[in-house]
Amino acid sequence: MRGDGYYSRGGGQRRGGSQQQHSSSSKGDDHKEKKKRDAFFDLKKYLDKRIHVKFMGGREVTGVLKGFDQLLNIVLDDAEEIVHSPEEQEDGGASAEEKRRHVGLVVLRGPSIILLSPTDGSEEIANPFVQAE
Repeated sequence: MRGDGYYSRGGGQRRGGSQQQHSSSSKGDDHKEKKKRDAFFDLKKYLDKRIHVKFMGGREVTGVLKGFDQLLNIVLDDAEEIVHSPEEQEDGGASAEEKRRHVGLVVLRGPSIILLSPTDGSEEIANPFVQAE
């Protein structure tokens, strides 16, 4: 080792230029702060209300909305999973038998959600595009 501080780990002179202290300049103050983007979905009006959520892959959950974030991750309380089990009918078509399973407090991952709707004030209607036989 050399004794001149070249390999030392402490402070002192280093190669490659002068040692200047960077003062906190007003560079950050010159440009305006970026405006925070509003959420695409305004779920605040559904807080503490019952909602219905459908996922990719066919899973469905209903529950009371307790919280959410920017990525649409959702916290539901008193949640129930709706399990559809297709059964073959005599005519070859499939009917969906519906079972409900209570799962309690859950966190739902936002990117896998494909549909979100309030359950209060809404009801399921018949598909108007199905041909009547």
